[in-house]
Amino acid sequence: MEHDWLLYLAIFACAFGVSLLVTPYTKQWSQKLGAVDYPRYRGMHTEPIPRMGGLAIVMGFLVALGIAALFMTDMRTGQLLGFIGGLVIIVIAGMLDDIFTLSPKAKAAVQIIAAILAVSSGIRITFVHYPFEAVFDWLSYPITLVWIVGITNAVNIIDGLDGLAAGVSAIAAVCLFILCFLSGSVTAVALSAALAGSCLGFIPRNLNPAEVIMGDTGAQFLGYVLAVSSILGVFKGYAILSVFIACFALALPIFDTAFAMVRRMANKKSISEADRGHLHHRLVDAGYSQRQAVAILYAISAISAIISIVIAMRDARAILVAAICLLIMFLMMYVYRKRLR
Repeated sequence: MEHDWLLYLAIFACAFGVSLLVTPYTKQWSQKLGAVDYPRYRGMHTEPIPRMGGLAIVMGFLVALGIAALFMTDMRTGQLLGFIGGLVIIVIAGMLDDIFTLSPKAKAAVQIIAAILAVSSGIRITFVHYPFEAVFDWLSYPITLVWIVGITNAVNIIDGLDGLAAGVSAIAAVCLFILCFLSGSVTAVALSAALAGSCLGFIPRNLNPAEVIMGDTGAQFLGYVLAVSSILGVFKGYAILSVFIACFALALPIFDTAFAMVRRMANKKSISEADRGHLHHRLVDAGYSQRQAVAILYAISAISAIISIVIAMRDARAILVAAICLLIMFLMMYVYRKRLR
């Protein structure tokens, strides 16, 4: 499989440029539509702030994806249409949530519909091969639905500090870009390049103190695209190892969401009930500034991304590097866990 580096660079640059230029306008659009985040118990802002900045990320991504579709003739039209159909539903629901605040059940229903559209177009997780392929083939449908809905929610959940979701998603997108490049998935490479560029174009005005936040419009969009990109590039190219590779590539949102579910069930609360038990909340409550907490979580995301890449290389030295990175990550988590007590 030959890769067109110039085209990938153009996709990234286009997404970055559009997102960077459109972000200031999303502040005005948010205020006109009433999509404003007001100070609340779980929030980190002391003043009202526009919260539909995710539109800049969406627009940057879609313009770049249009360029990719023009020049990449081997992109599967059916899968692309299913993906875009789900994406449109996710974005519209995100905008409605930023303006009117939808219920958790309504958001879950929208995410399931979007996931069904993607799955029905042929986007499925398939990592079990002969002789068990026939037995597990039917399981790929519910597994893919759970993965897409889960990652969409996971990224939405970590969107609690200025610059956190955009930065972590950018790191994950760069990681997926490398993984998809190694696996030979051209479509997934293009999606990852567009997502990385659009996230990085949004970050300058989203870092603390943020001028605008992405809201559900951006957070759910990021989770949906990351989920689909990982299916097309990671699960298609690394067989059984793909489970570990994908989980490390998206480690922070996955594990934060998993711990949140366990914590809420242990406290006999609904898993959809919001709280201040997330890692980013705990870091800030322990005395770290928003910028410090975000930097720590960026570092954890980068280390887990490196681990996923070196595992994908399937080399003894690479595995050693992964083990060292994993040890560093555990040491960091231990140190900060002591600090959080």
